[in-house]
Amino acid sequence: MYEKRLGDANYTLFKLARTNNRGDGLLTAVHRKYFHVLNHRELLFNDFGDRVAQLLHVESAMPYLQNRSSSCVQQQSLIVNTHLVFPHDHSLSIVRLKQVYKILQYIQAYQEEHKLSPMPIILCGDWNGSKRGQVYKFLCSQGFVSSYDTAHQYSDSEEDAHKWVSHRNHRGNICGVDFIWLLNPDKCRKPLKTSWNEAVFGIIKYLLLQVASLSEENAFALLRADSPDDHITYSSFCQALCQLGMVHPDRVSSEEIKDLWSEADHDGDGFVDYKEFQRCIWSPKCDNQEEEDDTEIDITDGSLVTLEPNDEAFGFTVKEAVLFPQK
Repeated sequence: MYEKRLGDANYTLFKLARTNNRGDGLLTAVHRKYFHVLNHRELLFNDFGDRVAQLLHVESAMPYLQNRSSSCVQQQSLIVNTHLVFPHDHSLSIVRLKQVYKILQYIQAYQEEHKLSPMPIILCGDWNGSKRGQVYKFLCSQGFVSSYDTAHQYSDSEEDAHKWVSHRNHRGNICGVDFIWLLNPDKCRKPLKTSWNEAVFGIIKYLLLQVASLSEENAFALLRADSPDDHITYSSFCQALCQLGMVHPDRVSSEEIKDLWSEADHDGDGFVDYKEFQRCIWSPKCDNQEEEDDTEIDITDGSLVTLEPNDEAFGFTVKEAVLFPQK
C-alpha cells in the first residue's frame, strides 16, 4: 500500500531489511522533485541486534548560485537512515555507541573512496535514545546538531530535554528519540577516534561507579588488579574490561582496546598511574550525568579539538521542523 502511494507521490523508495529475517527494517523515501540519488549503499552491522543502515548520496534537483561570479551548481549531500538497538539494559550502551561509530567510519570511508568534496551529512531515523544519552553526546562532539532542537532553539539543558515527543516506545513511555541530525562541512569537530575513546572511557566510569558501586580509589584498585606496584598494567586493564562485559566484537575489539590503552598511558611508559587514571577515566569530561529512561548513559563531550573548516563548502540552514502527527 505505502509503495504505491509514495510512488504515485513521486518518491523513489529504498528498502533494507534487518539481517537474520527479523521481519522489519528501514525505508528511505526520496522525493524526485527535490533530490537525485547518485549512489546507494547498505550497511549491515552484523551484531546481535541485526541492525542495519542505509546511505544515500544525493544531489539537489534544482541548481543554485554559489555566488554572483560563479555558475549554477547542484548541492550534494549524504543521507543516512538507521534504527539503533533499544537500550534494554546498561550492557547495550556500548553496543549502541558502536553502531553509531560504525556509521561515521563508513561515511568517512565512502567520502575517501569517491574523493568527495566536503558536503552536508544528514543522519535520521529512530535512535532509541534521548538527549541525555551517550549517542547524543557522541554525535554532538562530532559537530552534528539536532534539527528539531535547532529550529525551536532548544538547548541541551535538563529543562529542554523533554520539550518534544516523537513516539511511544514498546514499554509505553513517551519519548523524543527520532532525530534528524545535520553536520555542515564548515563545522569544527573532534577527530572521530578521539570522540570514540572519550565516550568508551565514560561508559567504563559509569559501569565502575553506578553499576559496580565503586569509589574512585576502589575503581583504580579493580583496574590495577594484582599488580604489585601502584599502577595499572595492560594485562590488568584488559582483564577489568572483560569483567565489565566490554570485550566483544559488538562492543570493544582488541584493536580498540589497544587504542584506549594508548590514550590512557599518556606518557607511554607502559603503565597507567593514578593521575593518568583520573585524567582519562575519572576526569570531569567523562563525568556521567543522570541516567536517562531505559538505562541509557549520558557522556559529556568535553572540550573541542577542532579540525580545519572548509571555507568554500556550502551547507544547509534549518528554518523549521514539525513533528507529525502533532498529537
